[in-house]
Amino acid sequence: MNAVGKGLLSASLGLLVFGLLLFVPAGTLHYWQAWVFLAVFATATWIPSLYLLRTNPAALDRRMRFGPRAETRPRQRLVISAIFICFPALFVVSALDHRLGWSTVPRAVCLLGDALVAAGLGLAMVVIVQNGYAAANVAVEAGQPLVSTGLYAVVRHPMYGGNVLLMAGTPLALGSYWGLAFLLPGVALLAVRLLDEERMLTEQLPGYREYTARVRYRLVPYLW
Repeated sequence: MNAVGKGLLSASLGLLVFGLLLFVPAGTLHYWQAWVFLAVFATATWIPSLYLLRTNPAALDRRMRFGPRAETRPRQRLVISAIFICFPALFVVSALDHRLGWSTVPRAVCLLGDALVAAGLGLAMVVIVQNGYAAANVAVEAGQPLVSTGLYAVVRHPMYGGNVLLMAGTPLALGSYWGLAFLLPGVALLAVRLLDEERMLTEQLPGYREYTARVRYRLVPYLW
């Protein structure tokens, strides 16, 4: 199967899984927050993916290699397995919140959540454009260059910043405050993944140790 076919199949299956995780626990299709979220998610991923398909298909291929089996480091396999549990659970709890009315989220806050989702996914795509080696799995390829410009001149792991925005915005977009309970565990898992990745990059990517001396902050400027 060519890259276009793989991309369409992956995107379609992903939206199908998201839909099942949302509408089955919600017990209804009358869940406008879920429909808007799915539309925002699809738009913010498909359009940049089509751009990458034309300009840098190798980078898109790296983004499509994800999951525990794609990881080579044991700690990364554990972290990704936990994330694969945490993120679907966030969907289910948010949908149950909608069904059972645990929290009342104003429409404006839901739309703010959609904006955070779009910003998080958009930030991730900008990172991929600036660094074609930014893969979904933690690895260093032969001949991989050190990227220290663009967003990488601000923080060392801008992709993870996009993931945090996505995790914060998703429950709000779905109309749930209870879904925010997964934000702190999700950020903690990303921190464990990030620190282990830094150890690997310091060992395997030439110039990375010097780069960390120039760019002090890992994720949030002036904070960490």
